[in-house]
Order: sequence, then C-alpha cells, then structure tokens
Amino acid sequence: MEQQQLGRSGPNVSRIGLGCMGMSDLYGKADERESIATVHAALDRGINLLDTGDFYGMGHNEMLLGRALRERPRGDYLLSVKFGALRTPSWVLCPSSCPRRAGSGSGSIPARRR
Repeated sequence: MEQQQLGRSGPNVSRIGLGCMGMSDLYGKADERESIATVHAALDRGINLLDTGDFYGMGHNEMLLGRALRERPRGDYLLSVKFGALRTPSWVLCPSSCPRRAGSGSGSIPARRR
C-alpha cells in the first residue's frame, strides 16, 4: 500500500483509508465479528488510516475500534476522529444550522446544564 507523509514532519499514512461508519448503525445492523475482521484485513494489507466519528452509533464505533485494535501495536494505525456532529433524540443527524438550545425551534436539542 502506498503511503504518504502528512505535512513536512507528520506521520506516514496510507493513501487509502478505511471508513468505519458502516460498522455501527448508520446503514443498518452491523456484524461485530465481520467488522473487526475487516479492520484486521485492512491493517494486514497496509491500510493504516481508520476513519471514525463519535456520533457513529453514539460512541459504538469508537468502542468497536478499541476491541479491534486491542492486540495491535499502537504505531500500526492512525485514527481520524470526527467530532461535534449532533443527532436529534430520534437519531436524525442534525445539520450545523440545527437549533441547539431548548425552546429555540422544532427539533431543538436541550442545552447542557452547567
């Protein structure tokens, strides 16, 4: 697998990464054993960039990757983690313009209490 250095002093990363969104809930029910086997097969073939997001399965995807990578040396992979996306209580992905405070419109997400 071809690799490329990120920037002038960054890590070497495979030119092809593995998107892990489908290993959680976004395309329907996923098989954990098959998902872990897919991660292992990608790593074995030199794909070292794994892409996830904290909203993939509401954290499930990150936990799944933790189980898949448990026995792998940390230097064998890079994680790309998107964060900050929100979902409504009915699990609909909320666009960046979605209201974020209670009472600010339909589909609003309650603000955290401090």
